[in-house]
Amino acid sequence: MNSADMHPVQIPGYDGGPFTHRPELLDEPLFWLGHLASCAHDEETDELLFGADYEAASDCQRRVWEPADWPVFTIPLATGARFHIVYRTLKADPGIDYLLHHPSWEQAELLAQDDGHFMGPALSWPELLAAADNSPSGGSISDPHARLLLLLPSFGDAAVPNSEPSAVERPTKALRDRTRVKEPRKLAVALLGGQGQWGPAPWTTTSTGVRVNTGSLSPRNPTTDFALPLPRMARVAKALAP
Repeated sequence: MNSADMHPVQIPGYDGGPFTHRPELLDEPLFWLGHLASCAHDEETDELLFGADYEAASDCQRRVWEPADWPVFTIPLATGARFHIVYRTLKADPGIDYLLHHPSWEQAELLAQDDGHFMGPALSWPELLAAADNSPSGGSISDPHARLLLLLPSFGDAAVPNSEPSAVERPTKALRDRTRVKEPRKLAVALLGGQGQWGPAPWTTTSTGVRVNTGSLSPRNPTTDFALPLPRMARVAKALAP
């Protein structure tokens, strides 16, 4: 691990790469349109997101996905864990993987996949805000708006109404800061209504104090066939605690 920027050469337990450091992408407004594209569940949201920039955004995404290297963005958390957002640029199986790792763990935990065989959600609303706003300096990016938008496709929480002004304001500010969309608030409402590819999921706390959800496609749901083992689910919840 590069101590200067925490950019991973390898991610324990995760195959792929070679990984590359592409922080310049986060300063490209068109990059964010493609990154959030899977959150647009209807034509209206698609229009709010892309507007007249659809072709330009598509060209930008081709430049991201065509190289054989895998761009990785790393977000350090206050608990010492790190979120890795990996652009898996396999031509036969492209997608974005959301992995959580702590230096004391033997392997990273794959919490969400944003692709044709999607898996998630990875984060509740309080966990998303904590990762975006309470992160120590370092990693791929220190800007909380960029961190929020990087993680937004991995979140799903039925307790967050998209009509709640305090909830809408946070992604609105991020969209206004990082993109050139014409109606950031209206888009924020739509994105909070859709919430990733899986939609909103209820979250509960088990009798042992572990935060879990009931999403049928989430590894943080103990009842799914691909659920994390309970001890690993507990350490994930601890690492993500707001």
